[in-house]
Amino acid sequence: MGYSLDFGWLRDAAGAIAHGAAMTLFLIACTTVFGIVISILFAAARRSRYGILRKAVAVYVEVIRNTPFLVQLFFIYFGLPSIGIRLDPVVAAILAMTLNMAAYTTEIVGAGLDAVPKGQGEAAFALGLRPRQVFVKIILPQALKVIFPALISQVIIMMLESAVVSQIAVRELAHEADLLQARTFRSFETYFVVTLIYLALSMAIRRLFVAGGRRVLGAGVS
Repeated sequence: MGYSLDFGWLRDAAGAIAHGAAMTLFLIACTTVFGIVISILFAAARRSRYGILRKAVAVYVEVIRNTPFLVQLFFIYFGLPSIGIRLDPVVAAILAMTLNMAAYTTEIVGAGLDAVPKGQGEAAFALGLRPRQVFVKIILPQALKVIFPALISQVIIMMLESAVVSQIAVRELAHEADLLQARTFRSFETYFVVTLIYLALSMAIRRLFVAGGRRVLGAGVS
């Protein structure tokens, strides 16, 4: 018995798919902003003179990188209510994604900081710049330029991982796809379309980051 493709349902489902894609973009936008800011702070903390900060960040990174993202998500959404902390599904998803992404990008940013020649900082100090000015204006821009390709890849990986948050009923793209295939019984067509959308989102995010990176960090970003 042959299988006949049918994409007729797509017209009625376009709104739901668009909503799911928009939610996916919202999740990754929030995660990227919060995650990169946290990773910069944590990468700097791992290189501070305070041992307790270095150890705390190291423990956080190891815990997150060595446990499944799904378990982290369930701990935040299902576990925290046991001690009186109840979060909206979208808030829980953003928190889980941010904590997960920041653990990986902390190491990426740290590698960039280590790649900047020490002479750059020493020269800045010799000119009378304060430590914060040296880090923000001299060290960090050079580090970000070095790690930019890895940073983009991590953002895209996290966008793809966002499909996991459908498990706590966040209506992102994967969740909408699951609802559609349950209604239409067209699993092949549904997931074929959604796969193309994820691919398009990945390419769009990469191009957007490259364009933004070239504008902020200058030529050489790719």
